Amino acid sequence: MNLAANISWPENPIDKVESFLSACDYTHERRSSNEIVVEINGKWNDMLIFFSFEESMQCLHISCLMNIETKIENKSKIFELLALINDNLWVGHFSYWTSQKMPVFRHSIFCSNHMPLFEKQIAQIFEIAVKECERMYPVFNVVLNKGMEPTQALYPLLMETAGQA
Repeated sequence: MNLAANISWPENPIDKVESFLSACDYTHERRSSNEIVVEINGKWNDMLIFFSFEESMQCLHISCLMNIETKIENKSKIFELLALINDNLWVGHFSYWTSQKMPVFRHSIFCSNHMPLFEKQIAQIFEIAVKECERMYPVFNVVLNKGMEPTQALYPLLMETAGQA
């Protein structure tokens, strides 16, 4: 029994995503009625952010693809890094798209008929995805391209700073 199928959604959530992206002046491409993509100029590199709506689950999925191709063959380092990073995330998770050979941040939200709240959720998850990808880009880069050990690459992020410089 699919309980989500009983929930009526007054309009396509991708329309709300498109409104949000337009209001923020992001150039985007509507690939289908249920998918939209936007390219963001990040601090380290460009990122592609995909929004997809799954009608049968009434779920909006966001994927933020980090433009870092791997040069290492040992995938165990990649998966160790993913486990260490994801262990400290409260929202979303990082994954590795083997076909693209790139890390990706992913998160899904169930759609709600409370449109103002839903629009706020879109903005929040967009901000979180970009922030987490920016924060983790240097870590992924040194592991994927320099072969650094994941625990060593994460060490600066785990240190607590005291005082001001």
